[in-house]
Formats: sequence, structure tokens, C-alpha cells
Amino acid sequence: MTRTPAAAAAALSLAISGLVLGVSAGTAQASTCSRAYLPLPDSYCTPGAYNPDVTQSTIGSTICVSGWTSTVRPSTSYTNALKAQGIIDYGYSDTNMSDYEEDHLVPLELGGSPKDPTNLWPEPHYGSPTAYTKDGVETRLKNAVCDGRITLSAARSAIRTNWTTALQVTGIG
Repeated sequence: MTRTPAAAAAALSLAISGLVLGVSAGTAQASTCSRAYLPLPDSYCTPGAYNPDVTQSTIGSTICVSGWTSTVRPSTSYTNALKAQGIIDYGYSDTNMSDYEEDHLVPLELGGSPKDPTNLWPEPHYGSPTAYTKDGVETRLKNAVCDGRITLSAARSAIRTNWTTALQVTGIG
């Protein structure tokens, strides 16, 4: 199920009250999102979203500026609430929060929406490839955009469709 801003607020409220963050192994509820696409998210639940401030004409003052992502990165209290709910939504049997990264499908490095719940999902640190593998893909795509080798649109489309093939699709890898 797609997480709306209202759902994010509800998850945050639950997390603050300890009702979600207190989830322990084996207590995950029935999932609403499929794990069948791993290492990709379920595109119904996590279709991705863009930051409207980042366009091809603004990359020189946004994503291509060193440290820019830290100016838009949401707080861990915000992302941890979404992660806790996402672990339930995806029906992961492992409910240990540290085994997941609440990841932006369209990364901040490519102008992904920082706080839109439809751009965030609990990506496992286990399996192959993992969240750590995706981080390298994100950096290489951002560098190619900033170097003018590919357009922002091409990088976003490739990573949103399938980050495991994004480098090949764009000709970077």
C-alpha cells in the first residue's frame, strides 16, 4: 500500500509512542507490499518521487554542490518511523531496524524527494545486491549527471525503473 503523508504522520506518532519501534522478531503483521521484487522495492508501494527544486537547469546549485544532500536529508526520527512501518508493510520476518536502511528509491543525489513516503522504503542490508551496492550506483550516476555525460532525467528514469541495471542502461557501467 502506498504510504501517504498522513500515513507517515501516523507512523511517526506510533513510533514516538513506542507502539511501532517496539516491534520484535516474529511479530510482523500481514504485508501489504511484496518482497518478490527484492532487491527492488514493490513499485506499487514505493513508486519514487522527485524533489521539484532539482531540475536539469538547477543541478549546478543543488545536487552537483558538495554537501548539498545534507541540507535536504530528513531527520532519522522521521525516517525511522517510516522504516518501522515499512518493515511491517513489507512483511519482513526480520524486524531488527538496524538490518535495513530507509532508502530513497530516487536518491537525494539525483534529486529524489527527501520526505515523500512514496520515495522511501526499508531496503535490506542483507542479500545480494544490497543497500550498500545501491549507494555506489547512486554516486556514479550523480557524477555522470554533473559531468554532463547523461541527463538528470535519464539517470532518474534508470534508477527508478531498476537500480541494478541503471549503470548499464545509461551507458555508465
